[in-house]
Amino acid sequence: MRSDVIPAQAGIQKPRPYWIPNRAVARLVRNDDLPRCACVAALAAALVCGAGYAAAQNYPSKPIRFVVPFAAGGGTDFVARIVGQRLNEALGQPLVIDNRGGAGGAIGTELAAKAAPDGYTLLLGSAGPLAIQPGLSARLPYDPLRDFAPVTLVCSMPYLLLVHPSLPAKNVQELIALARAKPGQLNFGAPGSGTTTHLATELFKMLAKIDVVHVPYKGVAPALADLLAGQVQFMSGDLSTVLPQVKAGRLRALAVTGAQRSTIVPDLPTIAESGVPGYAASGWFGVLAPAATPRSIVTRLNAVIVKGITNADARERLAALGGEVVANTPAEFAAYLRDDLAKWSKLIKAIGLKPE
Repeated sequence: MRSDVIPAQAGIQKPRPYWIPNRAVARLVRNDDLPRCACVAALAAALVCGAGYAAAQNYPSKPIRFVVPFAAGGGTDFVARIVGQRLNEALGQPLVIDNRGGAGGAIGTELAAKAAPDGYTLLLGSAGPLAIQPGLSARLPYDPLRDFAPVTLVCSMPYLLLVHPSLPAKNVQELIALARAKPGQLNFGAPGSGTTTHLATELFKMLAKIDVVHVPYKGVAPALADLLAGQVQFMSGDLSTVLPQVKAGRLRALAVTGAQRSTIVPDLPTIAESGVPGYAASGWFGVLAPAATPRSIVTRLNAVIVKGITNADARERLAALGGEVVANTPAEFAAYLRDDLAKWSKLIKAIGLKPE
């Protein structure tokens, strides 16, 4: 809005106030105040930027808390310790692993989301709390896209599509043909409803257009035991758990579920290249900070973590857990999280899955 100075008969009048609907505000904000307001605003912005820059220059000056939203001793905890060791070595400050399990990872994830955005609280996020649970619950106390600043996707965790050796299916197309010949007669196991391996198999079921029956178990161990016993005919399983059974000949691996072949089992094709176009499903682990963490701190953390997890030792240790190192940029991780959330939310809605 323009500010016009209206000349008076006997001289120059004071500038008219801008027209503002709120009269109380109009009395306070006048044209002659605007340059002063603009200067104050610019100064405030400069101070904020300067404070962020100063914080980044001095960062870190105290220990960093690394929230792991699952109990100690599991795969998430092991990945956190591999990443945490690299952060500790590079930043020269203690890194405290804070295991906050419960509610499928939601408790620890909420804790990290609501922490101060100063770089001293980080989260080891994963597909369950950040990409799957939002599709299962409208009442999560955090928003995976709004409440976090992605730092880097540490690794993806593709699964193996497995069958019992007695099943006459040597590849993905033979499994699909068998399922179509016997609709509703083949069963697949999974460690509960809404887990990543369950949804990976549901996605295969939907894209392959087959009628198979989900049998939920309370954990990976009983599901794998029944597959080994032939009580269920197939399932998706994480590499570190099922690969020994495949190598021993007790299970047959047909394909990997990821978008690319795995460097751990490079001879196995992906499900997509086996005749199910568009299929890709993997678990993953990534580092995130609370939203509004200074960009300079996020950038530094990204550089440190990427350097730390792309060396041979870290790659080997993550591969032992079934992980394929990704180590991408914050923007790339943000895009990946957005796409993964959309994919699983769409599938959950399509199959009518409800929280247990």
